[in-house]
Amino acid sequence: MLRGLHINDMLLIDRLELDFQAGLNVLTGETGAGKSILLDSLGFVLGWRGRADLVRSGADMGEVTAWFDLSPTHPAHEILAEAGLPQSDELILRRTNTRDGRKTAYVNDRRCSGEILRQLSECLVELHGQHDDRGLLNPKGHRELLDAFAGLDLTDVQAAYKARFQISKALDVARETLAKTQQDQEYLRHSFDEIDVLSPVAGEDQTLDAKRRLMQGSEKIREDIAKAANALGMDGAEGLLNDANRWLEGALEQTEGRLEGATGALARALSELSDAQQGVESCLQALDFDPHELEQVEERLFAIRALARKHNVQPDDLSAFGDDIAQKLKAIDLGAGEIEALEQQLVTAQADYDRAADTLSLARHKAAHELETAMAGELAPLKLERAEFVTDVETTAPSADGIDAVTFMVATNPGAPAGPINKIASGGELSRFLLALKVCLTRRAEGLTMIFDEIDRGVGGATAAAVGQRLSEIADKAQVLVVTHSPQVAAKGAHHWQVSKSVQNEETFSTVVKLDTQERIDEIARMLAGDTITPEARAAAQALL
Repeated sequence: MLRGLHINDMLLIDRLELDFQAGLNVLTGETGAGKSILLDSLGFVLGWRGRADLVRSGADMGEVTAWFDLSPTHPAHEILAEAGLPQSDELILRRTNTRDGRKTAYVNDRRCSGEILRQLSECLVELHGQHDDRGLLNPKGHRELLDAFAGLDLTDVQAAYKARFQISKALDVARETLAKTQQDQEYLRHSFDEIDVLSPVAGEDQTLDAKRRLMQGSEKIREDIAKAANALGMDGAEGLLNDANRWLEGALEQTEGRLEGATGALARALSELSDAQQGVESCLQALDFDPHELEQVEERLFAIRALARKHNVQPDDLSAFGDDIAQKLKAIDLGAGEIEALEQQLVTAQADYDRAADTLSLARHKAAHELETAMAGELAPLKLERAEFVTDVETTAPSADGIDAVTFMVATNPGAPAGPINKIASGGELSRFLLALKVCLTRRAEGLTMIFDEIDRGVGGATAAAVGQRLSEIADKAQVLVVTHSPQVAAKGAHHWQVSKSVQNEETFSTVVKLDTQERIDEIARMLAGDTITPEARAAAQALL
């Protein structure tokens, strides 16, 4: 319940503090006195979108504070917990607006975003104004309103729709992929066969190229290496060194050790010579090749390079390229089976969606009947007992919200066809239809403050009295705030505030005062008679009260 509203430097208000009560609260005053300023200020602190020029002329900053009583089970607690904001049985909202348009919001004295204010406002206040803020006149929102009235859960149908959409998308991709790959199937198979026959491996190009260059240069250098081998052998250095070693050993005993150094060095030389001979012979063996082998190496090297150029890849990437082709061919072979499986999954997903959508549709049709019955009960007290409210539910294209299109229709005269509510009803009838609809759509909301801005426009006399009586009955179970020009409605209020405008020092100010019993008589008399309040008007006001 809205307990109070504190306004500083907003529009025509310099400072104002209002304490609201349970039941029916009415605000009256001359046209232009500033009643809409109160609603603009309340909407501002609740985060609603509205006019931008809210700061009072001459002030640097405007501020609005609203405080609410919350029951332990009020849905606002959930929003506060999710946002990490302090919770208690009192909720204080505060919002400031500077001259340059910067807005700052606070919840329980903790700074927050305007979005948090808007989320809280949805479970704190319901406003019906002259522009129908909740879109009761807009058919695009009627389905959502019917769902809210019935408390319907769309989780199953939304999940089924999402599953069906994902499978359908996967099926489209699979079909597109298969169609594209099938066009290239002959080329892919030929390319794969070429690579498969050649069977290249990574690094083979470098190995073959090195081997080829070695073979090509071996004939030129082999002759010199063979000469070196002969020079090192028994007919060359090895034979001479062996002869020298044998001659020195024969003379070793007669030289009294003078040849020991020489013979030792000669032994080491023979050892090193042996190593050199082994290296040269090993090289000769490596250079010893079959000319046919060079031809085979060149053929394979050139084949690998030609195939790499053909597919515009590096020779070392041919093997991986072949693997990629193999995967594409596998996808072609498996594609038909995958598509068949996805098609079966889509059939199952479609059946799941149809089942969930049909269940939801049945619930909506039932809710539509319940809303029509509830509306019939609301229209009679509002002098619209001969009118008919119809909730039209028609099948439409499937979506995440089901298969139903909902439109609120009315017929104001017996036998007349029903039509859209905003095209059939006159101004006075429209106000009463919307009042009845508002009551039906919000009766399940807990702890909601209902605000009606001139809901009685276009009606008077007994009809206005009926509107006032209905608002009074609603206020027995919920807090209701009504901005009204109707004395019949004002007389039903449990609490009455008067909004007035005055000029002080060439500045215009709006003020709001709570009226006592005698002041209420005078105000309702003014609403009945105009500027000149007659004894008869006071008597009529007394009678209304």
